[in-house]
Amino acid sequence: MNRSTLYLIVLLVLVVGGGWIVGASNLPGAWYGSLHKPPFTPPNWLFPIAWTVLYILIAVAGWRTYERIGSGLVMQVWWAQLVLNFAWSPIFFTKHWMWGAFAVIVTMFALIIAFIVMSWRKDRITALLFVPYAFWVAFASVLNASLNVLN
Repeated sequence: MNRSTLYLIVLLVLVVGGGWIVGASNLPGAWYGSLHKPPFTPPNWLFPIAWTVLYILIAVAGWRTYERIGSGLVMQVWWAQLVLNFAWSPIFFTKHWMWGAFAVIVTMFALIIAFIVMSWRKDRITALLFVPYAFWVAFASVLNASLNVLN
């Protein structure tokens, strides 16, 4: 196995596995079930499927970026959005800090957009890998804000 393939496997395990661990250890539970939700709230079963696909895209984008530039500014933005991504569930579902979670997700969205913009000219495929992620996080931000207002 060459070094590039090893990096891809490591990032897939880190991102997908990390996302699954964060998700499994910060379940929505009864508290979330009791919240007033907007009519556009997706069913709970959709979230793990969507996030698994997105985590694969995030890992591949990170791998492509690392292969291209190493640990430069774009890669730092990639890591920062991942840290915020993993922080959101404990803040929202475990701590019940809904406005704090909203601040995290809005910042994460800004970093996702920054990553897309920074990657666009040099590696359009990498930038495009983050587009579904940007749309999902934009939707999740609106959902988070709606939950905050309704509750």
